[in-house]
Amino acid sequence: MRDLNYQLKQLCHRNRDGSFATQADRERLLNLCANDLAERGFHHMSADSLKPKHVAALLDKWKLDGISTGTLKNRMSALRWWAEKIGKDNIIARTNDAYGIAERVFVTNVSKAKVLDADMLARVTDPYTRMSLQLQAAFGLRREESIKIKPVWADRGSFLRLQDSWTKGGKYREVPITTVQQRAVLDAAKALAGKGSLIPAEMRYRDQLNRFRAQCDKAGVHGVHGLRHEYAQRRYAELAGWPCPAGGGLTSRQLDAASKSVDQAVRLQLSAEMGHFREQVTSIYLGR
Repeated sequence: MRDLNYQLKQLCHRNRDGSFATQADRERLLNLCANDLAERGFHHMSADSLKPKHVAALLDKWKLDGISTGTLKNRMSALRWWAEKIGKDNIIARTNDAYGIAERVFVTNVSKAKVLDADMLARVTDPYTRMSLQLQAAFGLRREESIKIKPVWADRGSFLRLQDSWTKGGKYREVPITTVQQRAVLDAAKALAGKGSLIPAEMRYRDQLNRFRAQCDKAGVHGVHGLRHEYAQRRYAELAGWPCPAGGGLTSRQLDAASKSVDQAVRLQLSAEMGHFREQVTSIYLGR
């Protein structure tokens, strides 16, 4: 391990800011920064030697790589955290505008859905990670939910119940089981987990989360939140009887009055099933 990678890892372990997921994401992003700096020719850096030229070099690389606005902002947040912890807050501009990073666009009619195919799954060697991915695709679960879930407890026959300690914001919710494919995935998850969760007995949540990330990175499985987008679009079509705007359907302006009423009802139901409980959020997945 390079000196910079090791020192950033130690910096993260000494400063446990945020949730386990936030800490793990930050450590992963800073490790990526160290690798990208080495690729750009900065081979003998220490954690304390961060300078504006390093920030500029990273941004140049990321922009050339075509990194999305949202991902750029996440990486800049990690860089600012690094600068703060070494007492160099002033080497990074306070706003992303200074670097020409545009505002993130949350609502578009461009689909971000990702389909989980057999080739993708075959590249994932850990059975628990593989099952979590299948649950995300089948039920639109968030990553944390798909790891912490206890399938035997969650299976209520006609619906999947999600305990508040597994979900974002601690919001208990139920997801209908409406297809043969969902039932098959859930039965397979129960067989793997027994009476427990999709965290192996000898591991903690954070350990399995790190293994999940490593498995996905190694297998080239990126943007797993796209599985939730695909679920939302599939569920919308099932409930409404037509595709959503992001899936090639009509926009809200093109719908007649009766169809708009159906659209609104479906979005409200889907919002509850996905754990948002706000109709507006469905536009991120479905378009408008």
